[in-house]
Amino acid sequence: MRCNVSAVVNQYGAPNCLELQTQKLSSLGANEVRIKVFAAGVGWADIMARRGGYPLAPKPPFIPGYDFSGVVDEVGSQVTDFNIGDYVVGLNPQFGCYSKYLSIPADLLVKFPKHLDPAKVCSLPLNYLTAYCMLFNKANIQSQQSILVHSAAGGVGSALVQLARRSGVNVLGTASSNKHAVVANHGAIPIDHKTEDFVKVVRSKYQQGIDAAFDPIGGKNLNRSFSAVKQGGVVVSYGFSGGQFGGLLNMISGAIQLTMLNLIPNGKKAFFCALPSEVNKNKQWYREALTSLIGMLDRKEIDPIVSHTVPLAEIQKAHELLESGTTIGKVIVQCNDFPSVPDTNQVKL
Repeated sequence: MRCNVSAVVNQYGAPNCLELQTQKLSSLGANEVRIKVFAAGVGWADIMARRGGYPLAPKPPFIPGYDFSGVVDEVGSQVTDFNIGDYVVGLNPQFGCYSKYLSIPADLLVKFPKHLDPAKVCSLPLNYLTAYCMLFNKANIQSQQSILVHSAAGGVGSALVQLARRSGVNVLGTASSNKHAVVANHGAIPIDHKTEDFVKVVRSKYQQGIDAAFDPIGGKNLNRSFSAVKQGGVVVSYGFSGGQFGGLLNMISGAIQLTMLNLIPNGKKAFFCALPSEVNKNKQWYREALTSLIGMLDRKEIDPIVSHTVPLAEIQKAHELLESGTTIGKVIVQCNDFPSVPDTNQVKL
C-alpha cells in the first residue's frame, strides 16, 4: 500500500500546530494527475490560514500550500496531455500542497524543462503570477511608467520589481533597511518603511504622483498608497493582513475600503487581486501566463529569490522563518528529493 505524508493544521495557532500525518493514497479521478511534489511554496496566506485569519482557507484539519513543482507520478484515465515523468508546476486553488504526493486536475498543470531548478520554478505560480496579473491585467502598466511596490524584498514584491523592470518601468520599493541591497540590485529605488514617509519620497521624485501602487497590507497603508498615485492612476490591493494575521473583519473592511476609494471622483481606480479566484475564473489565461513566466525563467530574464529550503519534516521551521519577517523572496518546503540541477544558490538549513 502506497502512503502519503502531509503537513496538516489540526487547530489554529502557532507554527507548532502543523503536524505531519501519514495516510494511504486516495484513488485518482479520471481527469486528475498525481504529482510527486518536489517543492511547495510557503506564502503569507498559509500563515494567516494556520492562525485562523484567512477566511478563504478550509477549516481544520487542512493541508496548507497553494503552489508546487514536481513530477507526474500517475495520470487519470481521461488525461491525455501529461505522461508519467513529466515535470510540472501549478497552483492549487484548494490548498493542499504541503504533501509528498498531490492529486490535482490536469487543467491546473503546466510542464517545465527538466534542467530548471524546482525551487525557483515553484516561485512562479503564486508569487510571479500574482505580480504578472496585477501589473498587466489590473494596472495595465506600460514602459516608462512609475510604480510603488510595498514589501519589495518579499515573494510577490520581488517578483513585481523584476517583472516591472524587465518591462522598462521605474520602480520604488519599500523594505526594511537591511533588505535595501536586494531591492536596489533588482533595479528599484528602496524606501525604508520604518523611517521614511513613502508618500513624501514618491512626491519628491514624481510631483504629480506615480502611475500605480501595489499594496498587500490594507488599512491606512492602502489609503496612503492611493494618495501617492497620480490622477488617473491605479492602486492594486492583494491582501488585507494589516501587517499581522488577517481575519474576516480585515477582509470585510478592506472590501468596503476599496469600494469607497473607487467612489472618490479623482479618476483613480482601486482593484483587488486574489490569484486563486483569477485562476478559477480563467484557466486558459493562467496556463498561458505561467508558460510565459517559465520561458522568462529559462531565458534568465527573471531570477526568483529562494532564501530558504526546508525539509517537509521541519515544516514548523519554515513557518517560523516567514513569520519572523527576516526572509527575502521565497521560502520553499522540500517534499521529496530534488533532481540534480545546477547550483541554485539556495540557503539550506
